[in-house]
Amino acid sequence: MGRGRAKAKQVKVARQLKYNSGGTDLDRLRDELGVGDSSNDDADDLNDELADRYADYADDYGDDDGRASGGR
Repeated sequence: MGRGRAKAKQVKVARQLKYNSGGTDLDRLRDELGVGDSSNDDADDLNDELADRYADYADDYGDDDGRASGGR
């Protein structure tokens, strides 16, 4: 016995966290994660480099319809 009061308090705290969390400071989160506008440019450059590298494979191994040549 006595579990009801503890459970009720846990439910109350859970509801407060769910509905009254206050809001998220996205700028602070961005600073903590180290994400900035300049890192997006670096990611675009890396994606372009990978696309160029694998485009050679697509030219060598791909068909006219874009699928890799297989046994069928």
